[in-house]
Amino acid sequence: MEKDLMAEDRPRRVRGAVRAAMVREAVELARHGGPDAVVLREVARRVGVAPNAAYRHFADRDELLLAVCHAAMEQLAEVMREEVDEVASGPSAPEAAKNRLAAVSRAYLRFARERNGLFRAAFAVPNHLDYATAGRNGPNSQGPFEILGSVIEELVRLGIVAAANFDGALVAAWSGVHGLAELQSRGPLRTLSRAETAAAERAVIAMIVSGVASASSGRDEWL
Repeated sequence: MEKDLMAEDRPRRVRGAVRAAMVREAVELARHGGPDAVVLREVARRVGVAPNAAYRHFADRDELLLAVCHAAMEQLAEVMREEVDEVASGPSAPEAAKNRLAAVSRAYLRFARERNGLFRAAFAVPNHLDYATAGRNGPNSQGPFEILGSVIEELVRLGIVAAANFDGALVAAWSGVHGLAELQSRGPLRTLSRAETAAAERAVIAMIVSGVASASSGRDEWL
């Protein structure tokens, strides 16, 4: 009886609080070591729960990694929103819209450089993103690709991009920044100096903006 009373007096962890703490620790592991550093047993140790108890909150490591993917995407979206918010409204609506496209591209590359572990973790579960919905849910959903999509939709409204070429413009912009980010992160461009990296990013962003701005023919020839 005394043992039961002691068990009742012991403070219980709130299930949601433990899960949130596990995600926070997993995100920290990913920040420093990428997706491979996200290990369920280590996360459980950091939070202070038994390894077996961790499975009450996540079925397996993949489910925990999926939560890290979403958290990394949220951080990427936040960086993109901050960069877009700094774009001045002038000198003209078309120029401002192009500057916002440059801003989201710049933010994407900056995130990949400065938070590379999280950038790699954001894409660690291949099927957690679907091109069929990326960029199409408007600015209120606040995902990275919805932010990119909303910027390109603005270009469509201004007549800079033909509506028929929205898909092509989205894929071109997304592929340009992601490809450069991967080349600089794990590819042959990883040895570039800081000045060379900055120059490469400026060149790619300029090509993205000029290329997307040329998609005004109205012919669906991009995809």
